Amino acid sequence: MTITWQEAERSFGSYLRIEKSLSPNSVEAYLNDMGKLRSYIESEKNGKDPGSVTYNDLSDFLAKYPGGSDSARTQARMISGIRAFYKFLLIEGTVTDNPTTLLESPKLGLRLPEVLTIEEIDRLIGAIDLSKPEGHRNRAMIETMYSCGLRVSELVNMKLTDIHRDDGFVTVTGKGNKQRLVPVGRTALREIDSYFEKRKLLPVITDQNVLFLNRRGKRLSRVMVFTIIKGLATAAGISKNISPHTFRHSFATHLVQGGADLRAVQEMLGHESITTTELYTHIDRSFLRDTLIMFHPRS
Repeated sequence: MTITWQEAERSFGSYLRIEKSLSPNSVEAYLNDMGKLRSYIESEKNGKDPGSVTYNDLSDFLAKYPGGSDSARTQARMISGIRAFYKFLLIEGTVTDNPTTLLESPKLGLRLPEVLTIEEIDRLIGAIDLSKPEGHRNRAMIETMYSCGLRVSELVNMKLTDIHRDDGFVTVTGKGNKQRLVPVGRTALREIDSYFEKRKLLPVITDQNVLFLNRRGKRLSRVMVFTIIKGLATAAGISKNISPHTFRHSFATHLVQGGADLRAVQEMLGHESITTTELYTHIDRSFLRDTLIMFHPRS
């Protein structure tokens, strides 16, 4: 059975969205990588269809694919996407041979994410100008991200009905629409209350149940959250390359440093595998090593 690249990519996209429940951003990333592969095959391999692609074709593509300064990690992601694509085509019966079987991913060293200290978080929050209309919203947003270890998509999609004030928990809808309950601190709840009083003053609110809104009364975009945080980092004099995810990393790292149970941290972060959460034990060891170097008299 012969299938065109366009048909294969369209079916693969539907599979990722419906059966694998991936986010739109993840689906777009997969399809973007497949588009690069298709363009290469069409221009360099006489326009072979997906079922005719060989291991050598894929090796040639990966050898020419520019990975930039982070080439090993980029290529590992690309290989992962190609494997998922051909696994899907095998399941569908579209191809009979898997050309990715012998592909080897590059070895990746452990890359620890950027983490803010508690003092840096305080400085960043202190840089928020509460005299501006968005000030209380931005403070509530940062406190909520740090208090609950949220992904940016989880933050912008949070609803008023997700906040269980009396129980001290919030309902978080994570990847694959999976829900989890996460404790929320008193400071975050207090800032949400302050923001909510300002929120009532918006001239128009498109969705009454969405918590964090822009000045037009609509849900905040992911890009806007990135922009806000970059601006606050500059205002606070923080030179680290931070993003909304930095607060999630900081949340987990500070819990592990404080002695929190790793399984509890896994549950709060919504990680499927404990292996993902174990990254923060490496960060903690790095913190301990730096502490030793700075303060031990024999270091």
